[in-house]
Amino acid sequence: MDTSSLTALDRRIADCRACPRLVAWREEVARTKRAAFADWTYWGRPVPGFGPADARLMIIGLAPAAHGGNRTGRMFTGDRSGDVLYQALYDVGLASQPTSVSADDGLRLHGVRITSPVHCAPPANKPTPGERDTCRPWLVQELRLLRPTLRAVVVLGAFGWQAALPAFAEAGWTVPRPRPAFAHGTRVPLDGIDLFGCFHVSQRNTFTGKLTPDMLRAVLRTAARAAGLPYQDNGK
Repeated sequence: MDTSSLTALDRRIADCRACPRLVAWREEVARTKRAAFADWTYWGRPVPGFGPADARLMIIGLAPAAHGGNRTGRMFTGDRSGDVLYQALYDVGLASQPTSVSADDGLRLHGVRITSPVHCAPPANKPTPGERDTCRPWLVQELRLLRPTLRAVVVLGAFGWQAALPAFAEAGWTVPRPRPAFAHGTRVPLDGIDLFGCFHVSQRNTFTGKLTPDMLRAVLRTAARAAGLPYQDNGK
C-alpha cells in the first residue's frame, strides 16, 4: 500500500469546494458554532477518511455531522453516533479506546478505516443525490487505493449502501445485477471482499432500539472475521 497516495487523497478531499450548498453550510456552522463548543475552532472543511492505509475492513457511513466531524475534522468524532460506533469497535478489539472526542486524542483503529460517501456536513444530515454523485470519485479512489488489503466492508444505512454500490462498480468490483437491496445483517460477496449492511448508528436508530449495541457488535465481529482481523468476543 502506498501510504503517501492515501495521504495525498485525504489532503485533496479536505480542499474540495465542489458543492456550493455544502460549502456554504459547513462554513456557516463553523462560524456560528454551537454554544457548547464556543471555544472550539471548527474544522469546517470536508472530512477525509480515518484509519490505516493497509486496512482490511472499511466502514462506510453517510456524511460528517455538523457539530461532530465538521467540528473535529475526523470521521464520527465528537458526536453521539460516533460514541456508539467507537464504543462498539473498542468492545470487539478494533479500536484502541472507547471514545473519540478530538483528532488528537490518541485513538487508533486496528485494521479498520472509516469513510463516507459524502465528505461535507449537509443541512439536516441529508445530502442531495447530486451532491452524493459529485462526491463519489473520492470514494472510488479510496477504494482503489485500499483494494490490495481490503477484505470486508460494513455500510451503515440505506443511503450509504445506495451510494457505495456504484462506487464499488466504478472502482472495478463486479456488483450483482439487480443491485442487492440494503438490509441489516445482509452479506454480499464482491470479488474477494464481503459487503455487510448495518443500520446506521444515528441517534434515531440507537435511541429507539432499532440498532442496539449487541446488533452493532455482532455485525462488526462477523465483518472482522471475514476480513481476517483478530477480534474480541467478550460476551457483550
